[in-house]
Amino acid sequence: MSNNYPNWNLNTLLPEIGSDEYESLIGEYKKSIEKCWTLVDSKNQIESNFCEWLNQFLQAQNELLKLENSLGAFSYINYSVDTTNTKYINNMNRLEKMGLDSSRLGIAFKKILYQNRSQLNLFFEAYTDFKNYKIILEEEIFEYEHQMSEAEELLAQEMQQTGGNAWSRLHEQIISTLADETGKTFNGLRNDAYSEDAQLRFESYKKEKSLLAANQVAFAACLNNLKGETITLFQKRKYSSAIERALVSSRLSMSTLNALIESIKESLPMWRKYLQIKAKILRKTNSTVSKTAGTDSEKGIAWYDMFAPLTFAENSESKESLLTKQWSVEDAEKYIVAEYNSFSSDMGNFARNAFEKNWIDFPVHEGKVGGAYDEDFAWKHESRIMTNFTGCFSDIITLAHELGHAYHFSCMKGKDVCFFSYPMTLAETASTFAETIVKQDAIKSSEGTDKIKIIELDLSDTCQVLVDILSRFIFESNVFENRKETELNAEDFCKLMAEAQEESYGDGLNSERHEYMWAVKSHYYGTELDFYNFPYAFGQLFAAGLYSRFQKEGKEFAATYAKILSRTGELSCEDLCKEAGFDITKKDFWKSGLKMYEEEIKILEEFANQL
Repeated sequence: MSNNYPNWNLNTLLPEIGSDEYESLIGEYKKSIEKCWTLVDSKNQIESNFCEWLNQFLQAQNELLKLENSLGAFSYINYSVDTTNTKYINNMNRLEKMGLDSSRLGIAFKKILYQNRSQLNLFFEAYTDFKNYKIILEEEIFEYEHQMSEAEELLAQEMQQTGGNAWSRLHEQIISTLADETGKTFNGLRNDAYSEDAQLRFESYKKEKSLLAANQVAFAACLNNLKGETITLFQKRKYSSAIERALVSSRLSMSTLNALIESIKESLPMWRKYLQIKAKILRKTNSTVSKTAGTDSEKGIAWYDMFAPLTFAENSESKESLLTKQWSVEDAEKYIVAEYNSFSSDMGNFARNAFEKNWIDFPVHEGKVGGAYDEDFAWKHESRIMTNFTGCFSDIITLAHELGHAYHFSCMKGKDVCFFSYPMTLAETASTFAETIVKQDAIKSSEGTDKIKIIELDLSDTCQVLVDILSRFIFESNVFENRKETELNAEDFCKLMAEAQEESYGDGLNSERHEYMWAVKSHYYGTELDFYNFPYAFGQLFAAGLYSRFQKEGKEFAATYAKILSRTGELSCEDLCKEAGFDITKKDFWKSGLKMYEEEIKILEEFANQL
C-alpha cells in the first residue's frame, strides 16, 4: 500500500474551519435563519398576499439551504478524515444546534403552507418559476396532514429519546461490543464471510450465531418495542400502514412497488440456480466445509459460503489481470475516464475533472472513517469523494460508484437547493449505473478464471440487493402485521425470518441458514424510516434497465440519461420515467434489467459443468 496517494483539495471549496472567512459564512447562515423567521412571523403579509409572501420565503429558504447544506457537508468531510480533531468535533456540534432552529422553522412553514394550501394554484400561475416546486410543497402539506397536534408532536419527540431512539442505541451498543473468546469483534466475524479460508468462514458463522443467540432477549426487546412504538405513532398520525410513509418518502406508487416486487419474485428461480451453481463450484474446488451444500441431497449453498471468493488450483490470470493488478491512482483515473467515455464524453470529462482538480481523498490512515462516500456542495456546485484506496480492483469499482453520485449532482447544476434532496429510490441510480458500465466492460475484456470471478462477484452483489432485500421486505411486512396483534419475542422473530428466507431463497440455500439475521441488520432498528430495504432493489434494477436501453440505443441514450438525472428532485419516480419514455408500473421494464444476469448465470453454469 502506498503512503503517497493524494489527499483532496478543500481550499477551493469553503474557507478553512475557524478562519475569519469561515466565521463570516457562519454569520451569513445565522442571518438567513433570522430572515426566514421574520417572514414566518409576518402574519399581516401572509394574510394580505400569501402568494407574494411564499415567493419571498422560498427565495430566502433557498439561500438558507445553500449555506446550511454546504456548511454541514464541509463540517462532516473535515471531521471524517480527522475524527479526533477537537476543532472539527466542536464545529459539528455547533452546526447541529443551529440546525435545530432551522428545523423548527420548517415545522412553522408547513403549518402556514397547509393553512393556505387553497392558494397554491394561484401561486404557480403568478410565479411560474416555481412550478417545479409543486411536488415538494405537496409533500410538505402531506407531512403536516399526518402530524399530531403540536403539543403531541413535541412530546413524541421528547419521549422518543428514551423510547425508540434508546432501543436503537441499545441494539447498536450491543452489536458494537460483541466479541468472541479471542477478542475478535462481531463485525470482524462478519467480515470473515469473504475469506478464502472455508473453515474460517464456517467457524465465524457459528460464533456469530452463538453471540446473537446469547443476546436474543435484548435484541428482541429492542425490535418488539421499536415496532410497537412505530405502530402507535402511525395510528395517531393517521397513516394506513408503515409502507404508506415509505412510499411517499420514495415518491413511488404502490403499483410500481408491486411491479418491482413481483418481478423480483418471478426471477427467484434464476437466482436460486445461481446459488446452486456456486455451491457446486465450491464443492468441486474443495472450497467448502459443508457436508451437504452442492450435493444431490441439498443443491443449495450454505449461508456462510454465499460471499466466498472463487479460488482455483491453476493460476490462469495474466500479469495484466484486473483482479491481481496493483492499481495506482493514475491507473484508476485512466481506466475510469475511459469507461465513462464509453458511455458519454460528458461523463468522461466530468471524471477527468474530478481527478485533475483533486476532488478525491485517497489515503488510508488513522483517524479516517472507513468505507467511501460522495458529498455534494450547493455552494460552488462541486463534489468531494472520500475513499480508502488500497490499489485493488474493488477500489476501482468503489471509485466508479462514488463518481457516479457526483456526476448525478453535476447534472443538476442551476437547480435550487431543495431539488438536490431526491428520494432513496433514485439516489443510487447514477452510482449503480456507473458501476454497471465498469463491471460489464470488465467481464467483456477478461478471460479464463478472471472472467468467471468478475461474473460471480457481479452476481453475488446483485443477488444480495434483490433476493436478500426481498427477504427483508417480507420479514418486515410480517413483523408489522404480527406486532399489531401481539408482543413478539426472539422465537417469533426467528420464525418470521426463517419463513422470509424460505420464501425468497428457497432451495438456493441448503439447511445451514441464518434465522438470526433480524438481529444483525441495523435498518430494522431505525426510527426515521421503515422499509429501508426496497429502494436498493429499485436502484439496482432501475440502473440495469437503463443500461439495457443504452445497449439498444447506443450513445444517443446519454442525453436522455443526463436529463433523467437532472430532474430526479422534482418529479415522482413514475413521472420522471414517463418523460423518458418508459413505464415502471409494468413488470416489462424491470424484467429488461434482469436479462444480462441471465446471460452471466449461463456462462457460470457452463464453467461449473466443465470443472
